[in-house]
Amino acid sequence: MLTNKEWNEEQQRVDLVKQEITNKREKLQNNTIDLKEGVMEIRKTFFDDIRLNFDDPKERVETEAAIRQQQELLSERERSHGILHKQINVLDRMKNSPYFGRIDFHENGEEQTDTLYIGIASVMDSDEENFLVYDWRAPISSLYYDYSPGPAEYKTMVGTIEGELELKRQFIIRDGTIKAMFDTGVTIGDELLQEVLGNNANTQMKSIVATIQKEQNKIIRNEKSRFLVVQGVAGSGKTSAALQRVAYLLYRYRDTLSSDNIMLLSPNPLFNSYVATVLPELGEDNMEQETLQGFIEKQLESDIVLEGPAEQMEYYLTAPKENGFNELLSGVQFKSTLEYKKLIDRYVAVLNTEGIAFTNIIFRGKSLLSSKAIEDHFYSLDTTLSIPNRMELTAEWILKQLAKKEVKEREKEWVTEKIQLLSKDEYAAVHKKLQEMKKKEEDSFDDIELEEVLLRKAIVRKRFRSLRKKVKQLRFINIRQNYLNLFKRWYNGIEFDIQLPSDWGIICQQTMGNLEKNKLSWEDATPYLYLKYLLKGRNANYRKIRHVFIDEAQDYSPFQFAYLKEIFPYSKMTILGDFNQAIYAHTAGKPTLLSNTFYESENFEKITLTRSYRSTQQIVEFTKDLVENGELIEPFNREGSKPEVFEVHNKNSLHEYITAKVNAFQSEGHQSIAIICKTMEECQSAYKNLQSTIQVEWMNDETYSFKKGVLIIPVYLAKGIEFDAVIIYNASNEQYNSEQERNLFYTACTRAMHKLAIYAVGKKSFFLEHVSSDKYELSTLKTK
Repeated sequence: MLTNKEWNEEQQRVDLVKQEITNKREKLQNNTIDLKEGVMEIRKTFFDDIRLNFDDPKERVETEAAIRQQQELLSERERSHGILHKQINVLDRMKNSPYFGRIDFHENGEEQTDTLYIGIASVMDSDEENFLVYDWRAPISSLYYDYSPGPAEYKTMVGTIEGELELKRQFIIRDGTIKAMFDTGVTIGDELLQEVLGNNANTQMKSIVATIQKEQNKIIRNEKSRFLVVQGVAGSGKTSAALQRVAYLLYRYRDTLSSDNIMLLSPNPLFNSYVATVLPELGEDNMEQETLQGFIEKQLESDIVLEGPAEQMEYYLTAPKENGFNELLSGVQFKSTLEYKKLIDRYVAVLNTEGIAFTNIIFRGKSLLSSKAIEDHFYSLDTTLSIPNRMELTAEWILKQLAKKEVKEREKEWVTEKIQLLSKDEYAAVHKKLQEMKKKEEDSFDDIELEEVLLRKAIVRKRFRSLRKKVKQLRFINIRQNYLNLFKRWYNGIEFDIQLPSDWGIICQQTMGNLEKNKLSWEDATPYLYLKYLLKGRNANYRKIRHVFIDEAQDYSPFQFAYLKEIFPYSKMTILGDFNQAIYAHTAGKPTLLSNTFYESENFEKITLTRSYRSTQQIVEFTKDLVENGELIEPFNREGSKPEVFEVHNKNSLHEYITAKVNAFQSEGHQSIAIICKTMEECQSAYKNLQSTIQVEWMNDETYSFKKGVLIIPVYLAKGIEFDAVIIYNASNEQYNSEQERNLFYTACTRAMHKLAIYAVGKKSFFLEHVSSDKYELSTLKTK
């Protein structure tokens, strides 16, 4: 039990640190004002000290050098201003809660015990000699997360430091006042977690640096593995740990790594918004955040219409009885495999010697260079060179051909017509060029003749500019036609040792039908880009990425993962997910990316998180019975009420009872309530029937953020997000009657932090028959 004297001493220290933070902030604020004024002055007087002279070649070089020097000075001042602004923001966040932990560590061989306080960033004393607060990412801070009092050690750049952890103390500090303080013998005391987890859900994920658990700390500080695989049960904090991992890596490698070198692939735009504040809260810039769909769309041609994963999921869940569904499902599953990747590799091996489809180079509606001419030149090149290298050589050849065509095009009648329509500025630019040429006596033409030559040259060059750009981008390759030819060529089978689905012919027909309409299904998107990569080479835009984080990795197919490894060959990857939440069509009965089989030849480490912190113990005990191996899931000891299951007779009664339940949840203080439906189609029906009785917002796959309140959302968009209370809209046996939907139902239920209410129109789903009856309250409600 802590004494009053200890409380007073600790509060005095909080006051001291708070004052020092205030002082530092004032100094930084004054510096930012000076820097801002300096930046404004440089912008105002940018050209005052520069002698502009572009006429003389020597003077021109000196002029350009002076401008660059001024630009660099301005950029440096602006960068310094940005850094100071970030430091001020961190101090603002620390002022009212400067730290959350204390450790007393006695290093072996030293006389004194060091007392260290840990917060979201480091704070030095007024003399800049001693740490008042240590950054949670500092090597010594790992003692706080990894050890109980007793023998302990931490790693540094020069070796391992061993000693005795004599004290570990945790604080809850609000508005500069210690609200709770306790010494603990475990990593993070239950008292602190209870305080954090007992709060309402937020519309944006918060930093967890004060409550990082030992197993999460292993994820955060892992540096050796190229592939770090995290299998974490629902609510185990895997995404939170991953975001703290980003902050740790930016701190650990701050001289060589920036947020621009890191990419997060997330499940949907709503999730991007949900996690967007975590890194800024820790004083770091956000990394590039992208959904897999967005990542793919950026690499597709603009005229292709892509079916997104949400559309595929809707079809998968709503159309199982439609004609052609089984063949489509077979195609989805086959195109997700490494066997299909092997098929494309074999196809490209054939294309190495014949058959690549090119496009005509068109200018003003006429062909300047035929696809046949391009094909002939490409296949005249040495076949020992890779296809992408030969494409680059072909592009150089095409540019030379265009240069010849450009000269001929200058004499055409359309150029004469364009000359008459030129603006005064365009004439002035040509006139200036004419005067420069006369000074150098480069030509003996008279002014009128030379002016027309220059005008014709300028007009045609401008018109050819977009053609040259497309050639440099290798857009003379017809990727869509090449992908389509894969199915045309081998419609009736294939001569290679690849096991094709029995309905391969129908799959080919379905795919060709889509491609001929410029439509690309979700299962074809990655294979399409992989073929593009094999023909054109790696996209240079992603060379800067050195670490990729893949969240909800259980929803990625083996093909998608193989493609990402090709695109990011030198990047480390952190792969996070839960096999119990694999819900997409291609995952049915298949190993996910969380399986060791995908990494056996790689430098990888796997960490398993089995403890769930999100939900109350009663909700976790309920949901663990829904899935295979659920007994391995450990609930955190936070008490709550049992989930409720209600059977109602019809839809009208359902809406009246849901309205009453929403009102009851709100009266209990729950601020974020999700009504989770199986599909977007069901969401639309629920919204239509409930909007007149409660204030509700309907979320779809184009929703980028949300506020507290009542939301209607399909399961697959709720992944990774948590709510105070969850209502399952209709968990009837008619709605959830397929074993393939078990993970979908489990995912929906595990979004709840404090309350879970499940409604069923008619008989409840057979999934609930597997849950012990003493883990939930069952009621049959009368018709209203």
